[in-house]
Amino acid sequence: MTPHGIQKLIVLAFSVLSAVSFSLFAEPKPILKYNLNGSSTWVPYYIKNGGDKPGILREFIPRMLDKAGIEGQVLEFPPRRTNQALQRRQLDFDIVSPSWFENDQISDDFVASIPFLPIKEYVVTLAGKSSAWAQTHQLHGKRIGTVMGYIYPNTHTFTRVDFGSERELVRALDKKRVDAAIIGDLPALYWAKQFDISIALASIHSDGELVIRLHKSQQALLPQINQSLQYFIESGEIDAIVAQYADYHPAQSPHETIKP
Repeated sequence: MTPHGIQKLIVLAFSVLSAVSFSLFAEPKPILKYNLNGSSTWVPYYIKNGGDKPGILREFIPRMLDKAGIEGQVLEFPPRRTNQALQRRQLDFDIVSPSWFENDQISDDFVASIPFLPIKEYVVTLAGKSSAWAQTHQLHGKRIGTVMGYIYPNTHTFTRVDFGSERELVRALDKKRVDAAIIGDLPALYWAKQFDISIALASIHSDGELVIRLHKSQQALLPQINQSLQYFIESGEIDAIVAQYADYHPAQSPHETIKP
């Protein structure tokens, strides 16, 4: 072997050793356990068995974590168990809107990321019955359809009638098991269309933005998460993900009666 060849071999060996050393001593990515699904019919944010359209959050959150240099581990819990899992540290974060909490305050055990996606909940009724629910104070003392395990800021003012999902709530309205229900606008419209049920979005119950609710034990990772969220917001990449679900966004005026 020529001296030049030996030199190239030495350089190659050094490069291989350097790569191995880096992989051995590089600090591993932090791992965060999280839950996204809300209920199994939280369309279009989570779409069970959605194939190439798994839902806005199921597409966005893994990409956001990867950009932040964080490994994600998805653990699926029903809504009623998610809060328990967070308290027991079985989960590190979930996705919520501060508008779902009384006075927009999440628990002191958690920190919130910057907001990244608008979201609205409505008092939903059958068509022709919205006038009786045009103001949120009209919920007081009434039986109101809710999703089991979901958080509502004014629960103490009405009687919850829990169902397993948004899908079941729309069916319950149709069967007159409840006269009004609290449902996100997009899930309500989607399931009304699926079942050919005419509904009305009677009044806004909450109007806010989604954030990551991160357990305080992991708050050192919040700057990385916020930086990644800011990137997706400013680059328009989150808007591009949402745009893929345009067929889940029936166009209508917020208080217009919906006739699928």
